Amino acid sequence: MASILVTGGAGFLGSHLCERLLADGHGVVCVDNFYTSDRHNVAHLLDHPGFELLRHDITQPLFVEVDQVYNLACPASPVHYQRDPVMTVRTNVLGTINMLGLARRTNARILQASTSEVYGDPEVHPQPEGYWGRVNPIGPRSCYDEGKRCAETLFFDYHRQHGLDIKVARIFNTYGPRMQRDDGRVVSNFICQALEGAPLTLYGDGEQTRSFCYVDDMVEALVRLMDSESGFTGPCNLGNPEQVTVRELAERVLALTGSDSEIVHRPMPKDDPLQRRPVIDLARERLGWEPHVRLGEGLARTVEFFRAS
Repeated sequence: MASILVTGGAGFLGSHLCERLLADGHGVVCVDNFYTSDRHNVAHLLDHPGFELLRHDITQPLFVEVDQVYNLACPASPVHYQRDPVMTVRTNVLGTINMLGLARRTNARILQASTSEVYGDPEVHPQPEGYWGRVNPIGPRSCYDEGKRCAETLFFDYHRQHGLDIKVARIFNTYGPRMQRDDGRVVSNFICQALEGAPLTLYGDGEQTRSFCYVDDMVEALVRLMDSESGFTGPCNLGNPEQVTVRELAERVLALTGSDSEIVHRPMPKDDPLQRRPVIDLARERLGWEPHVRLGEGLARTVEFFRAS
């Protein structure tokens, strides 16, 4: 079995990935600086003989011997990545360079957790991998959007220049247990507001669309992409093509929680995309993957997590 490095491994998605890799029999080195993550996400893994947790910021060099690298390290919600935008860019650029250097030194396969935000506020809908995007390079979201675009550039330059074995995943909205209460993402916002009896904040008219993928489905996709045939680099869209309006999401959360919270409207944030939906034909063809957890089922599990916590 492989020795696998997961950067950002104590985060929402990273902790679920670490759990899955250990269950598959691999050794896991989990690296995190705990800027937006929580040690409690991986506390149940600390006694596992195949698990090692390192507090480390990937903007600094890291020297470990591994067979695979999942590079997930980066604040992923607007609230967090806009808190220190320069740090967000440093993580996406310097951190990515450090992880690519580590992979080159150890001859490891490396996967980049990129994002649907590389498409910006798209003029093409739904978004296929061949679409180059519409991104504001100087806006409040650009530290993340352009940072992730630069990370993809670095991955493909290392692949062309050094023959590095790379995989690039473009991850669309993902949700589930272990999301942070204060991350500003729409699913966690609505659920926490509903459970607390607070108004649900809806930006704009609520007709903007999103596509939500449950975390277990996303982890399966990442593992399949990492283990896919050599030469298939991506980028590969990973997400749920089922599309809902943000208003519909709010109404579903109210129904699931039994909350009588009202819905209040706020102005749309700058550069917030109006439409987001992946074309996943490539994932279906090359990975044999598509999501299976329906939104209602996934939301119910997520509500129970927040209710218990």
